[in-house]
Amino acid sequence: MLYAETISKSYGERNVLSEVSLSVEAGSACVVIGPSGSGKSTLLRCIGLLEPADMGAMTLDGKKYSLIADRKRMDPPWPDLTVVFQQHFLWPQLTLSENISRPLERRMSKPEIRRTMGELIELFDMADFIRRYPNEASVGQRQRVALARAFALRPRYILLDEVTSSLDVEQIEKLFRHLVVLLSSGIGMVIVTHLLGFAKAIIAAAPKSSIVFLDGGRITESGGRELLESPPPGRMSEFIARMQLAS
Repeated sequence: MLYAETISKSYGERNVLSEVSLSVEAGSACVVIGPSGSGKSTLLRCIGLLEPADMGAMTLDGKKYSLIADRKRMDPPWPDLTVVFQQHFLWPQLTLSENISRPLERRMSKPEIRRTMGELIELFDMADFIRRYPNEASVGQRQRVALARAFALRPRYILLDEVTSSLDVEQIEKLFRHLVVLLSSGIGMVIVTHLLGFAKAIIAAAPKSSIVFLDGGRITESGGRELLESPPPGRMSEFIARMQLAS
């Protein structure tokens, strides 16, 4: 299980996160929704130890990590925990294939890399474009490469930050199918999304999944699929109504 507890984060006098806690089991998803500026991306960056928090800790399958800036030196949770952002962060001078294989060179032998690449190319349906450079690929293709690169490191948990934001309907459907395969393989996920249908589909596809509503840096509602279908009156209900209009 991944458990993030009492995460707080401020930028100067602006409080971004206030004692936020969430958990996700292997093979399930925790879907995070909320208004722009509510702290969703900052939350993932703190959990992924990419940005220090002012307070908080993260436990990954029994091993605890401090998230604060002055934390003691410890082995980072990567690649057991990895993050995929909407910006992709692909190396432009490398082909898409090299973007995936280069991080594997210190962890696998050449035969293992070739075998892994073959499996990933088939899993993510990348044969037609894998030898292109990032600027020669579509947004959806680059997103699949970013996800494949994260999966190539064989993580136990993946944090996904608005990975559907630049995709069309067909590309979102393909991405969803890939995520379901990863969930069924036992990978746990924390997914930030602004798409109501996507959130519902992910929760329905994986048992023990949950939804949390982040508003003003605090989790004000949490629960299962029923929370999306029948939200309590108030901010979450209003936000979901806006999500429906945008879908």
